[in-house]
Amino acid sequence: MHINSKLPNVGATIFATMSKMAKDYNALNLSQGFPDFPVSPELIEGVHHYMKAGFNQYPPMTGMPQLRERIAEKIEKSYKAKVDVETEITLTSGAIEAINATITTLVSKGDEVIIMDPAYDAYEPIVTLNGGVTIPVALKQPNFAIDWETVREKVNAKTRMIIINSPHNPTGAMIDASDLAILAEITRDTNIIVLSDEVYEHIVFDGRVHESILKHEELRQRSVATFSFGKTFHATGWRIGYMVAPDWITAEVRKVHQYMAFAVHTPSQLAIADYLEDADHYNNLGAFYQQKRDMFLELIKGSRFESLPSNGTYFQLLSYKNISEKPDLEMAEWLTKEKGIASIPISVFYDTKEDNRMLRFCFAKSEETLTKAAEILCAI
Repeated sequence: MHINSKLPNVGATIFATMSKMAKDYNALNLSQGFPDFPVSPELIEGVHHYMKAGFNQYPPMTGMPQLRERIAEKIEKSYKAKVDVETEITLTSGAIEAINATITTLVSKGDEVIIMDPAYDAYEPIVTLNGGVTIPVALKQPNFAIDWETVREKVNAKTRMIIINSPHNPTGAMIDASDLAILAEITRDTNIIVLSDEVYEHIVFDGRVHESILKHEELRQRSVATFSFGKTFHATGWRIGYMVAPDWITAEVRKVHQYMAFAVHTPSQLAIADYLEDADHYNNLGAFYQQKRDMFLELIKGSRFESLPSNGTYFQLLSYKNISEKPDLEMAEWLTKEKGIASIPISVFYDTKEDNRMLRFCFAKSEETLTKAAEILCAI
């Protein structure tokens, strides 16, 4: 029998590949972006409470009303934006399902979707599955800023969507208010939808402020913003995210969402709703992760690796240009197999597979893990 593959050039993701390699070679796993420290006991107890209380059946397709109300309050506190609880907020199976449902709803055969290269690796396959074409625009080094002039040149009658991601995976770069102003000007009087991936919204450093697209009133009217409780509350395996969009977009995306996932774990939603009542649980996240970033950088100061700025996310790029001429995928494999530490090669995030001899390390780890990782890197 023969299967006509819809993604003939896609195999297992680099995250699954490197995590498996880390397990196979008993290496420290700083590749895939998940914490190795516990979820809050308060949050765990909250889920347990609601399970014992009998909240174990389907929630509403749009999400538990208690959680949608807390999300609306959080958005108003964080971004001074008012969103409608009933028509603009939808709980999803992780932010990736929100992204998938949005692209599936809005992108049709022949549509073009502009992405910023390097880009999170899920965007392009999802666009391809829906018959669209991704148009990569390389971020400008060394700071990985968006090249708006090139974006402007790439926009045409076929452009259906522009995807932005801030704080940015894999680089840790962030957009600012001037970026949103330019994006608004480029998309004004067009049919372009903006998809804003904001899963690391609260993991920002050095006094920086996350510029959510929800803060820009004009862009809000043509945008979908996606978020992740898994990233925010150290529980990536719970797969709970949400999307915020104007009612006319939400109504259409929910049609797809109901057949893609329908709903997400009921007791977890209720526990998160209670947990969100204390804003410190997310407002202190930046300081929490900045301490880990700073510790990691201090520990590797004596190594031959060069660090690039990380303004947000829990990822740190390290250049090994002074160490080896190996291609980054080969270097990542060598480090895992021979030195016992797993990372992610940055070339996999590029449409062109551009190789700048950089690796991405996740510092959402315990102090013990980071100390062991630094010892390995300093010995190379």
